[in-house]
Amino acid sequence: MSENMNQLYFGDCLDVLKYLYAKHPQGYIDLIYIDPPFNSKKNYNILFEQVELKDIKAQKQAFADTWSNVSYVDTLHEIQSIDIKLYKFLTALDDIKLSKGAIAYLTTMAIRIWYMKKVLKDTGSFYLHCDPNMSHYLKIICDLIFGRNILFNELVWCYKEREGSKNQWNKKHDIILYFSKTIKNIFNWKEIFEEYSKGTLKKFNYVDNDRRKFQIRGKGGPFTGEQGLNIELETTNPDWVYRDYLDKSPGVPPRDWFVIPVINRAAKERLGYPTQKPEALLERIIKASSNEGDLVADFFCGCGTTIAVAQKLNRKWLGTDISHLAIKLILDRLTKAYGVEERKKIISEIEINGYPKDIASARELATGTDKHRVKFQDWIIEVMIGGVSNEKKSGDSGYDGFLSFHISQDGKRKGTAIIEVKSGNIGIAQFRSFVETMKKEKADMGIFVCFESHVTDGMRKYARDEGYLASFKVDKVQIVTVEDLLEGKSVRLPGYGEIASFKNSTKRLDKENNDEPLFE
Repeated sequence: MSENMNQLYFGDCLDVLKYLYAKHPQGYIDLIYIDPPFNSKKNYNILFEQVELKDIKAQKQAFADTWSNVSYVDTLHEIQSIDIKLYKFLTALDDIKLSKGAIAYLTTMAIRIWYMKKVLKDTGSFYLHCDPNMSHYLKIICDLIFGRNILFNELVWCYKEREGSKNQWNKKHDIILYFSKTIKNIFNWKEIFEEYSKGTLKKFNYVDNDRRKFQIRGKGGPFTGEQGLNIELETTNPDWVYRDYLDKSPGVPPRDWFVIPVINRAAKERLGYPTQKPEALLERIIKASSNEGDLVADFFCGCGTTIAVAQKLNRKWLGTDISHLAIKLILDRLTKAYGVEERKKIISEIEINGYPKDIASARELATGTDKHRVKFQDWIIEVMIGGVSNEKKSGDSGYDGFLSFHISQDGKRKGTAIIEVKSGNIGIAQFRSFVETMKKEKADMGIFVCFESHVTDGMRKYARDEGYLASFKVDKVQIVTVEDLLEGKSVRLPGYGEIASFKNSTKRLDKENNDEPLFE
């Protein structure tokens, strides 16, 4: 791992945190912001275009906001060995009959926050974005981990959104808990000051010879009217009367509440991700608690708002997410607006951890347990090709994923390709079965992925015999090897074949999925 490169980790952030702590026991991160799932039990179908395919749920249940009740007991035992006070608090929640789901969530968060403190520099800051479902418990957990003698704020992000219920107070704010590791924390208040009000500016109604605006003040405050014109008072009693210059401070030190609108439905930054936060919010936090060149980390980075803003503000960054879809989304977000060469430069400065980097590690992932085989398929389909995995993993009579692509210049017509990924030995019979499935599903194309050593001349001939996609000189059935993908080669699509599996629009799917809107 190069310390000078930006870092993306695919995997459980707890594993990443333990790895980082082992390498940097004294701490090395300047700012951590996290916006973890809120234990709201929602599943969000948010990233993919609707594709009509037989026998498949076209939109993947991505970024599922659920927590396991099974393994948290093991985590509790681990917490007992590193922080007894934290352990006692969490077990007390069990004694008062808090739900098992809530305790599992809080235990899961507690051990991760404990390690996050460890990897912070002494000048570092920690921001935890949470909602009323869990914020009161999480605040106690953070108190126990960071200590109440350290700087603390409860920030309130206020926003305006659609009208909600008329039988209760409408929720129009989020809570962000702020802790510093020590009293040496970085806080650049002049980067986020609030501008003076018009009323305040009117008080500075004098100008000196250097054209600096000022007001005349005494112990009782600014002078007004004729009293303010008697500037001779400044010389007769300079200890009592003085000039207060407007430019001595850029503005008012920031308050612990602020108004930033939620992302407009038509905004460029909006990705359709239901818990996506506005970039302006992250700009405020990153400017306040880090300097250019500092390292900013987000261990639940989701769609990558923290990462995108850190890059824009010339900070180094580190992001972790347990979903490879999130990693794919972040890379697209960082590079999509640029040309080919600039995209290559951006990617060259990012080290992606947790994915195979060569054919040996790809084989290792492919030949492990059934669980590893599924991860191998998902990596191929969603990371290397840009498609969508089929949640109903099937045998030889099915397929593992699909992608949609534009086949008209205006983007209104879309085609569909089904994808099959094989990690072991295969023969012509399996390949023929896949082609038949493609026809049965009435897909426009078929993409068959395997290792180079498993491709036979018979398979290549069978693929060629299926001919071209109508009106395009593109093979209807394509064999793509893992070696091809690792070398940067990919699927050959029609003339307007930009992959359309990921959403480009900013349309919310709340009504389509009967999900409660986030801000109501």
